[in-house]
Amino acid sequence: QVQLVESGGGLVQAGDSLRLSCAASGRTFSSLAMGWFRQTPGKERELLAAISRGSLRTYYAGSAKGRFTISRDNAQNTVYLQMISLKPEDTAVYYCAARDSGWDSIAFGGYDYWGRGTQVTVSS
Repeated sequence: QVQLVESGGGLVQAGDSLRLSCAASGRTFSSLAMGWFRQTPGKERELLAAISRGSLRTYYAGSAKGRFTISRDNAQNTVYLQMISLKPEDTAVYYCAARDSGWDSIAFGGYDYWGRGTQVTVSS
């Protein structure tokens, strides 16, 4: 089993930056492809960014491209989501997720493990 714990959320103003962290345990972190999702009430969970096991490949949804950066530190068992120029529409609960995958593969779905989420609220 993989345990994922997100941190770094909070209340910020429009234009601010935040860095979310997700600490993983229970499995060898480098064996897992990772992703960041977000969800607002009444909407489906949205994949924002994903990263392959060795960081060779990344993916960004349109809403994240240019403002969000996903990275990972396999030695620290942690994946990050750096967010800049935050907007009120970025307000959501942010989740990290993990799944088994090939070394260079991006996981667009089929995630098996999820954190509990961290709230990000952006005020205008």
